Amino acid sequence: MENIHDMARELAEAIRRSEVYTSYIEAKNKASENPELTDALNDFREKQYDLQRKQMLGEELGPEVLSQMQSLGQILMRDPVAAAFLQAEVRFTLLVNDVYAILGEALKTE
Repeated sequence: MENIHDMARELAEAIRRSEVYTSYIEAKNKASENPELTDALNDFREKQYDLQRKQMLGEELGPEVLSQMQSLGQILMRDPVAAAFLQAEVRFTLLVNDVYAILGEALKTE
């Protein structure tokens, strides 16, 4: 039987070779060439996490906060480099979430 750590390393290598991951890294590197864009993306991400945290805690989010986030997202999506990065980041996040879901389902105890 193969060592489970070796199998995990193989999975990590398969992810690194995947088109989803390589596209994400390319888009991230391209976005990082522009410091202002990097700052705007980091600010957007921080605000997203803060909103998600508040939602998880059951806090009420006012329409102005949601509208502000939507506007910020729309502004970022007008920049082709930012749009490519955000889309690649979503695809990579979905891939990782799928892996976690598969592991969770396989390890579910009854």
